[in-house]
Amino acid sequence: MAQAASYDVVIIGGGPGGYNAAIRAGQLGLKAACVEMRETLGGTCLNVGCMPSKALLHASELFEAATKEFPTLGIEIGAPKLNLGQMMAQKADSVGALTKGIEFLFKKNKVEWVKGKGRITGPGAVEVTAADGSKSTLTAKNIVIATGSEPTPLPGVAFEDGKVVDSTGALSLPAVPKKLIVVGAGIIGLELGSVWRRLGAEVTVVEFLDRITPGMDKDVATAFQRALTKQGMSFKLGAKVTAAKTGKDGVELTVEPAAGGAAETLKGDVVLVAIGRRPYTDGLGLETVGVEPDKRGFITNDHFKTNAGGVWVIGDATYGPMLAHKAEEDAVAVIELIAGKAGHVDYDLVPSVVYTSPEVAWVGKTEDQLKAEGVAYKAGKFPFAANSRAKINHETEGFVKVLADAATDKILGVHILGPQAGEMIGEACVAMAFGGAAEDIARICHPHPTRSEAVKQAAMGVDGWTMQA
Repeated sequence: MAQAASYDVVIIGGGPGGYNAAIRAGQLGLKAACVEMRETLGGTCLNVGCMPSKALLHASELFEAATKEFPTLGIEIGAPKLNLGQMMAQKADSVGALTKGIEFLFKKNKVEWVKGKGRITGPGAVEVTAADGSKSTLTAKNIVIATGSEPTPLPGVAFEDGKVVDSTGALSLPAVPKKLIVVGAGIIGLELGSVWRRLGAEVTVVEFLDRITPGMDKDVATAFQRALTKQGMSFKLGAKVTAAKTGKDGVELTVEPAAGGAAETLKGDVVLVAIGRRPYTDGLGLETVGVEPDKRGFITNDHFKTNAGGVWVIGDATYGPMLAHKAEEDAVAVIELIAGKAGHVDYDLVPSVVYTSPEVAWVGKTEDQLKAEGVAYKAGKFPFAANSRAKINHETEGFVKVLADAATDKILGVHILGPQAGEMIGEACVAMAFGGAAEDIARICHPHPTRSEAVKQAAMGVDGWTMQA
């Protein structure tokens, strides 16, 4: 076994949490190593998650625009032809450039990437097993667990290459399925379902709950489902999948009503299981330092500290939204705490985005949450159908909703269904981070004509003076 190398901080995992922690450690002059078992840095997000899915969402949107929208704009090109191989190749090129970018940032910030699978073997010790089986030990004053998450499997439904797939498999199908069944109406299932629907698949979404996208404001979720249905997606809500049988001609799913009742069989070429993600904390050697994950695999923390001295946890491996940008915030906070500075993340101000078309984005509280908490609030709502830029661009589906405290006018939540929602939610995050009021957004000059004016008009609506609708 190789001689132990010594560090201020060893980070296990090279995803958005891990690699940002490593970079921040380097910036603050800490001697840092990042242990990553993939051949490339970036974790799920860069390699088989956020980035490749956005590449396919973008390409499939353009494909559908060329098919359906171009003729209405007076652009005649005939029927476009899908070259799926090239679509996948450009996705891989983009992902490759991004992962190499992180390697460059590691070198720039004097961070060492130790390739292999990391395992804690005791206080201040991390053993790394390389791809060839060789082992080395790193010693560290601080260990940061940033191991992320993996797709949750569905009991009774076994994964099978090209037939029953998780999100990773759905990002690289060799052909467009005639019929795709998506199990789970969360963000990942709806994004990947919409990619393959645009490319020609018939898509059915099966969801255990009686609504789509749990966590999203109910009002928005209803309008969102209506939009996706109009695009050709079909939904089976309040339904649970109990079994899957694969054969030469595809997959047969047994589905029964969640409330009980007669089972039915659904047939598809491919089934995508997208029922959520679970922490990747198995086999980490946590028991050697006395850290015990909860029954779902999450590691408890107090300001990112575990119950073991010098062992910290961030991102999907602990509580809070399982989102890449949340992990990035955790990363900065944990390293700043290790370096003796102040570090804090406000989980109430972590935005969520669904990168479908239209997009959905939100931050803060939903109406249901405010009602449950007994908070008196006022709502302002503005439709994109009344927004000049959205109208001109034929992107009129959706609305902006601003929720503010009835007494103080402090913004409590902002919900957007519409074009570029993910970009526009940033304004709400800034306003809320500064404790802003709806009137603040209402009285700030927004450029015309932009979609962002819909946010301003919705904020005006909180006090009943929306002018454009």
